[in-house]
This record gives sequence, C-alpha cells and structure tokens, in this order.
Amino acid sequence: MALHRDRQGPRVMTQQAKILVVDDTPANVKLLADLLAVKGYAVATASSGEEGLAKVASERPDLVLLDVMMPGMSGYDVCRELRANPETALLPVVLVTSLDPQQERINGIAAGADDFLGKPINQPELFARVQSLLRIRRLHEETQRQAAQLAEWSATLERRVAEQVAENERLARLKRFFSPKLAELIVDGGGEDPLKSRRREIVVVYTDLRGFTAFAETTEPEELMRTLGAYHAAMGRLVLEHEATLERFTGDGMMVFLGDPVPVENAAERGVRLAAAMRESALDLSAKWKKRGVDLGLGIGVAQGFATVGAIGFEGRIDYGAIGTVTNLAARLCQQAKAGEIILSQRVYAEVSEVMEAEDLGELQLHGFARPTRAYRWVRAFDGGSAAD
Repeated sequence: MALHRDRQGPRVMTQQAKILVVDDTPANVKLLADLLAVKGYAVATASSGEEGLAKVASERPDLVLLDVMMPGMSGYDVCRELRANPETALLPVVLVTSLDPQQERINGIAAGADDFLGKPINQPELFARVQSLLRIRRLHEETQRQAAQLAEWSATLERRVAEQVAENERLARLKRFFSPKLAELIVDGGGEDPLKSRRREIVVVYTDLRGFTAFAETTEPEELMRTLGAYHAAMGRLVLEHEATLERFTGDGMMVFLGDPVPVENAAERGVRLAAAMRESALDLSAKWKKRGVDLGLGIGVAQGFATVGAIGFEGRIDYGAIGTVTNLAARLCQQAKAGEIILSQRVYAEVSEVMEAEDLGELQLHGFARPTRAYRWVRAFDGGSAAD
C-alpha cells in the first residue's frame, strides 16, 4: 500500500504500497523489482546510496530494500542518514547482504535497520518480511492518525470547556441583575449586550420602607440586618418571578425595572402587578415585624418613560443601571406613598386603566420637577386584589 502525507495530518494509506530497491548491481535490482511487481507492489529503484536518498525524498516509499555493500555510501551510511531525518526516522528499512549474517545484524541494528535478508534471495522470506514490516507500518500510521485525531478532539474539548466556563461566569454575573431566565436569554443571544448603553422605554418600580430611619436609629445592628435580610429576600423572589431587572438595593430602598435588556409586552401592567405583589408580601412581613415591636410599611412608586440603560461604574466594579427622568419620577412618587400604597404616574395609569382601578390624586408638586405631576393611587386589579386590605 502506498503512503502519502496529507498537508493537514499524518500519512494516509492508499491501495498500493511502494518499495524502493537500492543496489549497485543491476541484476539484483531487476530480480527484486520483478518479484515485488508480480506481488502487486509499486517499485522504485536506485543504483547507489546517494541516489537512494534522493529517491526516498522524491518517491516517498513505504519500505526500502537496501544493499549493504555499495561504492560511496554503504547501506549502513544510508540507513543512518534516514534515521537522522525526522521525516524518515520510522521508514522501514531491510538490509540485504551476502556477508556474515551475525556480524551484519549487529552492524545493521547499530545503523537502525528494521530487518535483514541474506543473498541469494529466498522469495518466501522476502515476501514475509516485506508484509510484516508493511503491516507494522500500517499500524504505526493508524496510531499516528488516531493520535492526531485525539489531539484535535482534546483541543476542541479544551476550547469548549473554556467557552463554557466563560459563559457560566458571564451568566453568574448577569444573574446579579436579571432573573435566571433573562440572564440565560442574554447569554444565548436573545437580548442585547447589557453592558452596551442604549436608550430604552422602561417601567420603573421604586420601593421604600416607611419608618425605617427611626427603626435604624433605635435598633441593634444585628436586628437591623435580620430585618433587612427578610425584606430583601421577599422582594428579590418577586423580582425574579416577574422577570424584572434589579437596578440596586439602597438599604431599605429598591429600584427595579421592566423592558430591558429584553423588551416585554404590557410592561406597565406587569410592573404594577409586581408592585402589588411586593405590597402584599410587605403586608405579611409588617404583621410579623409588629409582633417584635417593629413598625415598618412599604411605599411604592411606579413610572414609565425613556431612560439610558447599561453599564455604570469603573474597572473592577461595574453595575447595571438606568438613568433618566423616569427613575427620578418613580422615586418621587414612592416618597408620596404611605405605607401600603402604590402611586402610579399618569403614563402608567393610562396603560393599565382598563384592567385596574386607581384613585386620581390630582397634580402633585414633586421635588425636582418644575411642573406639577398628576398621580394616581392604585386601588385594585379588576381580576382580584385591592389596596383596602
């Protein structure tokens, strides 16, 4: 079977093996060439050691039958040259000699020969040794092919593992701000790059605990942290359930929004329903806190409008945030809300008026806003739940 080397990988077996016969006696060359050709081998010939080396480079044989005694370069010299070259270091070489077999084997092994044939040539022995060495050659080539494939698989696996680790790290960072579903959607390409600043219409839900300042002034730090921990855990679960984006915690305050990084339908309604769920959860917490003498209640403001969203911070400390009038409006509406109240902006109420009831509070003069702002106190959703509990 002939061998050739693919530019991208190891040598590959084809149907016919090629054997190079190197001998300075033409009759010996013709005899070996004829015998091998009858068996179906391709044969190349050379009449000297120097020509034999050149033919190895040009013909790329699969096996070399090499006479020992030749003028100029002997068979030993040729064998040493072949073994010194990385390209031919493993090329099967059979030394053919009429000299003392025992001494020639020792010299041949020292030169790097694989096998030996005595003269005159014994045909069955010739074919047996050629077949044996070609079989070893095929096994070696298959081992090389498998090693190359294994190396390729290993490199692919390493690359995939590295990519997966990077993706997991990115997903873990995103889950700091987004629900797991949204974070996975972003990683899978379903959302915009959250670090890239962009203008987006969002619904902002701003919450704040009423009575917290007085509570913090008279409470031990351990009790304060335990209370905040319960509050954050309850509100955080609802943020994740409603697939909202957490902008920040500020002690007893919290700002979340909907509509980015993945746009949502009915964002205003979803935002108010989130606020209502937060209110109900806070009422349960307030009842428990009152048993410990803690009087806290949740006020909520909800506004809708355009904001610039994206990465905020510096190297080593980056947060995800929204900047714009809508965030200030939600915060100011939250300040107007008493414990248990949800105050809606006019824009939000216009979006939910068909599915929810709200009380018109008229125009409020909010801090930081030059003109009065119309606001509404949420009462109930028409499919259940109210603010009169």
